[in-house]
Amino acid sequence: MPKPSQRTRSKKRVRKALPGGGKAIHYKPEVGSSHHCYLCGRKIGGLPNSSSLETRKLNRSKRRVSRLYGGQLCSTCLKNLLKQAARTL
Repeated sequence: MPKPSQRTRSKKRVRKALPGGGKAIHYKPEVGSSHHCYLCGRKIGGLPNSSSLETRKLNRSKRRVSRLYGGQLCSTCLKNLLKQAARTL
């Protein structure tokens, strides 16, 4: 019987042939969604598609893009935001 965490139908099941001739079921982990800009909703480039568990294991430099509002805004929204801020000065 599988572990309780694998008894859900949200995990994909793959039947694998074992070297001894038997068969086993492997449970594929869920693939995380991509990060999105909170203003326009576009995908943020430079960040991997990973679940929160996998993201926690990454280096800090790979968790976010090295610019202002790194993992929250896409580059075009940031450029527009900086233009607006410069015009109000």
